[in-house]
Formats: sequence, C-alpha cells, structure tokens
Amino acid sequence: MISTRTLTGEAVAAVLDDLARLRIAVFRDWPYLYDGDVDYEREYLRAYQSPGAVVVAAYDGDRMVGAATGAPMEHHAEDFAAAFSGRPEPLEQIFYCAESVLLRDYRGRGLGHAFFDGREAQARAIGRRYSAFCSVQRPADHPLRPADYRPLDDFWRKRGYEPLSGVVAEFDWKDIDAPVSTKKPLQFWMKTL
Repeated sequence: MISTRTLTGEAVAAVLDDLARLRIAVFRDWPYLYDGDVDYEREYLRAYQSPGAVVVAAYDGDRMVGAATGAPMEHHAEDFAAAFSGRPEPLEQIFYCAESVLLRDYRGRGLGHAFFDGREAQARAIGRRYSAFCSVQRPADHPLRPADYRPLDDFWRKRGYEPLSGVVAEFDWKDIDAPVSTKKPLQFWMKTL
C-alpha cells in the first residue's frame, strides 16, 4: 500500500539519505540525465530542514519510492534572483516547489497530485500567494531523448500553472554522458494560490 507523509524540520533529517539516493536514481533519466553524487545530494538537501520547507514523501511500506521538496523562494534567492528580476511578484510571496522524483513503477497512481497538494498546502500555511517550479529544457532532437517521452506540460496546466515568459534560470550539472558539468536552462512555471 502506498502512503504519503509530509515532513518538516528535523523530520527531514531522518530521510536525507533515502531522498539523496532517490534523486540520483530518478534524475539519471530523461530529461535531467544527472550524474549525481550522494555527498553533494546530502549537503544540498539539508536546506529542506529550514523553516517553511517541506518534503512530501511517498512510501511503499517502509521504502521511499518518491518525494517532492519545497521551500520559501527567498531560500533560493541567489539562484533565482536574476530570473525573477523583471517580475512584479516579490520573492517573499513565492513558494518554490523544487523537485519531484518518483520511481517509474509508481507513476500514474496520482502521486504527482499528492506531491503538489502537499507543497501547495505548505505554501498556504506559511502565507504564500504564489507557487512556482522550474523544468529543465532540452532540445527536441537530443540524442538521449526517449522516443516515448511525454512532457508534463498538460499535467502542470491542469494544476493551474503556466510558464512565465522569459523567466529562465541556468544551473550546472554533469550529464551521464558528459565529462564535465554544463549549464542547462530551466523554465519557470507559476500559479496564484
């Protein structure tokens, strides 16, 4: 039986290793193609123990099979300030739905909705007016793009999100087929709560 748990503060510390391994496994797939490192992941994920942050985790019994993270946008201000510099919404009113990772065998069971529901509930609980996330942009002709790949744009639109024109961040990571890290564009989407 699949269950979800909403974790905040110190409860996040107990799941950092599971969450790190899950992120590395899921993000190896398209479109991220991320060649992850457990030590980096553990350090990165510590931010989700901060005030206002949340992890919504999915479990099959005691095994974590998926998770979604979120935090007040100002916790990521340095990373996203340039992308949001032309926007009228103050960062202090935006909740950042960071990543959602779910093992392939558990997709199509409504967990994506549970992940967004949990993060949006946290956003409202801490008084946020907007919810935003970003999605990696890859060329349509990328050699590692699976023939059966379906973008999640329709799912996100049904949840009320729309892409923000010109609001694009860039992040470096090493792809599974590359010798070094390179910058990737990430398109922001947002909705009013």
